[in-house]
Amino acid sequence: MRVVDIAHGRSGDKGDTCNVGLVAWDDEGYRILCREVTEERVAAHFGDLVKGTVTRYELPGIKALNFVLTRALDGGGTLSLRSDHLGKVMYAWLLRMEIEGPG
Repeated sequence: MRVVDIAHGRSGDKGDTCNVGLVAWDDEGYRILCREVTEERVAAHFGDLVKGTVTRYELPGIKALNFVLTRALDGGGTLSLRSDHLGKVMYAWLLRMEIEGPG
């Protein structure tokens, strides 16, 4: 399955740092997100696009995970030549990540 099967997301930027949030549709989805969508897996998923750190924050009250990706936007809006220099669609890429389902 993919993250998109159990969650929706949103992302944005502050300079060269991207903020990606995933919100599960239900409690089971949140448990799967917590188990499957780790800092290490997110870093591997984005590969060379993220040159800095990946930090995960858990928000169980709203069934969400927030990831802060440093050095992720090739310098940010005023410096980057990337098509998504503001990180507005980074969440969509993360929603496509393959994960293990219930189990």
